[in-house]
Amino acid sequence: MRKIYPILGTFLMAVGALLWLAPQSGSVFASDPTTGDWPMWGGSADRNMVSAAKNIVTKWDVAKKENVKWVAALGSQTYGNPVVAGGQVYVGTNNEALRDPKQGGDRGVLMAFKASDGEFLWQHTSEKLAAGRVNDWPFQGVCSSPLIEGEILYYVSNRGEVIALDTKGFKDGKNDGVQDEKFKGEKDADVLWKFDMMEEVGAFPHNMSNSSPVSYGDLIYVMTSNGQDESHVHVPSPRAPAIIAINKKTGKLVWEDNSVGEKILHGQWSSPAVGKIGDVVQVVSPQGDGWVRGYDAMTGKKLWEFDSNPKDSVWPKNRNELISTPVIYEGVVYVANGQDPEHGEGVGHLYAIDGTKRGDITKTGQIWHYDKIRRSISTGAVYNGLLFYSDFSGFLHCLDAKTGKPHWTHDMLAAIWGSPMVIDGKVYLGDEDGDIAILEASPTKKLLSETNMGSSVYSTPVASNGILFIANRSQLYALAAGAKPSAFHSLSERLFARR
Repeated sequence: MRKIYPILGTFLMAVGALLWLAPQSGSVFASDPTTGDWPMWGGSADRNMVSAAKNIVTKWDVAKKENVKWVAALGSQTYGNPVVAGGQVYVGTNNEALRDPKQGGDRGVLMAFKASDGEFLWQHTSEKLAAGRVNDWPFQGVCSSPLIEGEILYYVSNRGEVIALDTKGFKDGKNDGVQDEKFKGEKDADVLWKFDMMEEVGAFPHNMSNSSPVSYGDLIYVMTSNGQDESHVHVPSPRAPAIIAINKKTGKLVWEDNSVGEKILHGQWSSPAVGKIGDVVQVVSPQGDGWVRGYDAMTGKKLWEFDSNPKDSVWPKNRNELISTPVIYEGVVYVANGQDPEHGEGVGHLYAIDGTKRGDITKTGQIWHYDKIRRSISTGAVYNGLLFYSDFSGFLHCLDAKTGKPHWTHDMLAAIWGSPMVIDGKVYLGDEDGDIAILEASPTKKLLSETNMGSSVYSTPVASNGILFIANRSQLYALAAGAKPSAFHSLSERLFARR
């Protein structure tokens, strides 16, 4: 059942207009969260991977437990990126580290831990979709990175649901929102509302639903993951939107856009970004036909679109979709294209785009184009006039953010699934071999250290309140200079060993 709420949309536009007449702090789009938290993918709505944290550890040893504060057991596959807010850290994983025998089998799992000592607080599990890998690939767990605002968490489940949870779970003894949860123990999540994208807007997620929510005002924005069927020939739901906006209080649809239509090359696994570009707050959405599109954040009006592929490119040889999350910095959109990691390596394209232009801005909106990058699924970081961007082939590129001129590249010697994170003037980056490289965030390449995490790192390092959080395939590490493992570290280690 599909619903649009024009009255609500009109009301929101009026409220938005009033807000813009008031003084703007700019904190909504700041790349440096001032709270010490990292409450969403990218830290803030502009998605720039730059942290304001200071004195974060640069050397550690997970085998010797040097500078390891605690470690918690996750599932066997962890693609969800950690976020930290209100003294808690959240991460998506699968159900292979079974914590509740009543919730067995293959499920997507969102876990919450106490940031100070790694105590397991609660989890929200979702059974796999009956259709199997065409919609919900086995053992991939939760790939969405949550958004935390106050005491509410928003994320996209493996079932294509946008879910709002109470960050306290049922520990507070209250059942808010939805009343018919199946699991209501102290270590279970308290669901406030759900929006099923398959039921409500007809989305047909290809392989996995993974969008990481972002918000502005009363709206939450997510990509639907709508894509092809298992034959990779047909798009079963061409009328389903690529991007939707939901009222964060009610869980109701406010606006949607399906400009991509039947032209989906494979899937749509990006996440949107929000920022002020020119005089308009925009949602920027990279989509499955290889085009990037910008929308008025309040109304959903499409403002511009940009083709990220050369006109003579052909799918799948050298025409790409967009999986990377865009970065909005000083009114400029930075984004690279790529393909599903299963398609391997190939030619990619990285752009700086002027989102103040309107209509088809493929020519008029291009500030610069960098074609020495390979296919990428990563997000960039803009810091001190430099853009750091990694590709799936294992290279980290350092460019001049204004001109696109390359300064240097660094070969990680393994595939990169995560993104470069700039923390205190240093670039942290993980790879499929499990290595975390730390380089100076400067125009001259300098490798400071490289440490192995014991297994593949598909996520991005996150810093919060003096602690560095890194998830490998099956464990979440909290690292801090001078830290010694807590008692709970040993408990978590034993839990992991029993798997």
